[in-house]
Amino acid sequence: MSLNELDDEVAALLGDADQRYTSSRRRLISALQAGGGPLTITQIVATDSSLPQSTVYRNLTILEEAGVVTRIVTSDDFARYELAEKLTGHHHHLICTACGDVLDFSLDVGIEATLDSALAIAAAAAGFTADSHRLDLLGTCRNCVEA
Repeated sequence: MSLNELDDEVAALLGDADQRYTSSRRRLISALQAGGGPLTITQIVATDSSLPQSTVYRNLTILEEAGVVTRIVTSDDFARYELAEKLTGHHHHLICTACGDVLDFSLDVGIEATLDSALAIAAAAAGFTADSHRLDLLGTCRNCVEA
């Protein structure tokens, strides 16, 4: 998705939540898109030093409530943020339980369909209606294993 298309989608989602797409929010969205994966607030500020940390924190809350951003909680003290799947496409996460790093990964279409089917069976057995799924694999990243 191009930055212009992304801006249009974000503006629409914010409009639905009675929020404006301000210049600070545009820079924040650009930083998240450029980040290449889930980022901590510190990493976002490092990507665009014109964004004060307090502004990033406040705007991430609004963007999360509007469905623009997803917060990923890991085993360390820092949540990571990324653009919502409706803007980037469906994917999953590898979460390092040692350092807290989060890496995105996608599954082959066939494997994803098999996973969806298995999850639908599990949900139905529990009388649960699933809207979507998230898959987080917990373990140790290559850097922590080598350290």
